[in-house]
Amino acid sequence: MMVNIINAIPAPRYPVVWHIGPFTIHAYALAILTGIIVAVLILERRYRAKGGAQETATDVSLWAVLFGILGARIYYVISTPDAYFGPKGHIIDVLKIWEGGLAIIGGLIGGAIGIYIALRRRALRFGPFVDALAPALLIAQAIGRFGNYFNQELFGTPTTLPWGLEVDEAHLPAGEAAGTLFHPTFLYEQLWNLCAAGVLIIAEKKMKLRGGQVMAGYFVLYGFGRFWIEMIRTDYAHSFGGLRFNSWAALIVCIVGVIALIFLSKLLKSHPELADVYMCEEKDVSQCELRNPLQRQLNSSADSCGHSSESKLDAVKNIAPEDLSASSLPEQPRAEID
Repeated sequence: MMVNIINAIPAPRYPVVWHIGPFTIHAYALAILTGIIVAVLILERRYRAKGGAQETATDVSLWAVLFGILGARIYYVISTPDAYFGPKGHIIDVLKIWEGGLAIIGGLIGGAIGIYIALRRRALRFGPFVDALAPALLIAQAIGRFGNYFNQELFGTPTTLPWGLEVDEAHLPAGEAAGTLFHPTFLYEQLWNLCAAGVLIIAEKKMKLRGGQVMAGYFVLYGFGRFWIEMIRTDYAHSFGGLRFNSWAALIVCIVGVIALIFLSKLLKSHPELADVYMCEEKDVSQCELRNPLQRQLNSSADSCGHSSESKLDAVKNIAPEDLSASSLPEQPRAEID
């Protein structure tokens, strides 16, 4: 059965692997890498707007990416063990991430651990950083989903809709006839993520979300979207109670997001300092001032003018904006992990 290209999304008809000298470039890896780069650029800009330093966003991103990839792979292997530990599986394939197999939910867990460790070393708060990251992460995920298209994987159930996805015979599910079209679930998630990123940015401004509330909103929106998309996916996954393992995970993510929004809205009323980028503890004020560029400038200006500690806030009016740029400030010393 021939499918009119106008009435379907065609399967990739060009190489998904390019050989440049001794190097091999996989389209899947290229999509992931592009998403990471775009996310870091957006994160740097948003974190600076919250008072953070650009180099901090870049450094912490490295921790997030490394831990995120590790977590994404571990989660995928755990949720689909037969491909690696089953009768026909090969354990060495666990290392072949370029062939696909990175679970976003696992990436979130691993990335969060990496971010927490990196921020703790710098005495920076978790909430403002992940708030800056949330929309950037959704956009990165949307870009990364192109990798599923190139690998012809993670599509949905058969459909007759005009945007159905063509799949070549080598990737057809067992029992499906050649020419069958499938729901492009990767495309559904791309569109959902881009819309969710826009919603978060608007909500952050209109509702003055802070201190981790934007990331909590990410959990709600992404979890809900991933839940219904999982309902039409056909790739193998363990099930429990009539739902795929990933469906339960997405549902839990959504519920955690709702609980976090409620909890943070109450917590921030009594502890508004949790929305600050820098941690300032009374027992170690001098170290906090060294880590906080704005506080360091305030103290320098106030002391040079003979101001008392009570009048330091007034001194900020005499500080030029360019003096607060990350490039004009001395390097921030890092605290050891507790």
